[in-house]
Amino acid sequence: MRNPIDSESYAAAIASAAMGPGGMSRREMVQRLGGGLGAIGLLPFLNADAAAPASVGAHPVPRAKRVIQLFMNGGPFQADFFDPKPALNRCQGQRPKEVDLRTERATAGLMAVPFSYQQYGESGVAVSELLPKVAGCIDDICVLRSLYTDNPNHGPALYMMNNGTITPKRPSMGAWFLYGLGSENANLPGYVVLCPGRPVRFSELWNSSFLPAEFQGTYINHSNLDPRKMIPFLRNSSLDAITQRRQLDMLRSLNREHLASRPEDMLLDARIKSLESAFGMQFEASDAFDLNRETKKVREEYGASPFGNGCLLARRLAERGVRFTQVYYGNFQPWDTHSNHDSSVRTLAADIDQPIAALLTDLKRTGMLDDTLVIWGGEFGRTPVSENGNGRDHNHYGFTMFMAGGGVRGGMTYGETDDFGFRAAVNKVHIHDLHATILHLLGIDHEKLTYRYAGRDFRLTDVHGRVIKEIVSGYKSV
Repeated sequence: MRNPIDSESYAAAIASAAMGPGGMSRREMVQRLGGGLGAIGLLPFLNADAAAPASVGAHPVPRAKRVIQLFMNGGPFQADFFDPKPALNRCQGQRPKEVDLRTERATAGLMAVPFSYQQYGESGVAVSELLPKVAGCIDDICVLRSLYTDNPNHGPALYMMNNGTITPKRPSMGAWFLYGLGSENANLPGYVVLCPGRPVRFSELWNSSFLPAEFQGTYINHSNLDPRKMIPFLRNSSLDAITQRRQLDMLRSLNREHLASRPEDMLLDARIKSLESAFGMQFEASDAFDLNRETKKVREEYGASPFGNGCLLARRLAERGVRFTQVYYGNFQPWDTHSNHDSSVRTLAADIDQPIAALLTDLKRTGMLDDTLVIWGGEFGRTPVSENGNGRDHNHYGFTMFMAGGGVRGGMTYGETDDFGFRAAVNKVHIHDLHATILHLLGIDHEKLTYRYAGRDFRLTDVHGRVIKEIVSGYKSV
């Protein structure tokens, strides 16, 4: 039988998690062992307790500390929600030249949108009847109506949205965020992926690729809300915290000696850090992932759906210092509406409306919306023309996303699609531009966050990308 741990011993064990053998701090250890990381080059991006050199001014002022991405896997149709297109209904059944673009499958004429729009908030931004609660937050939302990407297939489009390229084996944007900024909480993963099932392409969407393994996303299936089921083997049933701490210190000392003869072994360095994270998670993750610690009122605000629970978990993780949380909507790709589009969208919209509004309202109520960037959207949009009579095919030529908080101007729209919502036409925004803007809001110049691998410098935005400064709060055009 294990001895009970008193509060002072427990606190001492947790506090010592930040120290290595011989009193070496975590930061000292990273700096000594991280030759392959380019630790000196990373200093401007490390946590607030790092001493930043005087020359850091080249990077933008950070407005956001963390990101929550609400991912509608499958691709929502832009004109259903935030991009009204009355011409669709006027020209129903026709196929004008503007929509005679190649998609994956054969499509017919224009398909009407049965959902009405209304202007909301002081800004008067138009929002569909499908999202009445989100509409109440529109003054905090910037709607991007002119996104486009490079491929109409789910796999490549998911890679582009998550990894900045249409091919796999590149670091995900969450891995880049952690590489550039570090984590604010050593006892929780800095990058968490919540999904009640498996999205298409699965772990390739949150991998670290050639970046150090410690920066990859941690996948959590939250279909079962018991923290012990969400994170199996979270607690050590045989050893108490003090014994584990001693064991871990000894193991780290041996690993440090081993690493000294192999200073470029980044996998060993990542394993050392993963052991530290696993130790800390025993205590902090049990609290962070336990929704029963929320009041009944808050639980009701978010609703009881898996997506609502994911949004609430994202808020709890954000307030505990998790840098990037992705909330995937449902298993596989629920928004891939190749048939029965209108009826499916009504159901999907009813399920996301309350949780998104609750998340934005909750973050604003606590003051966290100021430095938390919330992003909504899918990997692409859908066609204004019909497929299978009542469905919509994939559309990568033009689609809509929104951003809120984190230094983004609220109550505005940016960009336009053509009259039928098929192609981005005004102020076009590529995914590279979106990534560049997110990094800018986090205080990172996307052209300077690089990692040398296989003889060249890689970055999230490849050799492209411009910051959409018009949507940044406080921006004044010349």
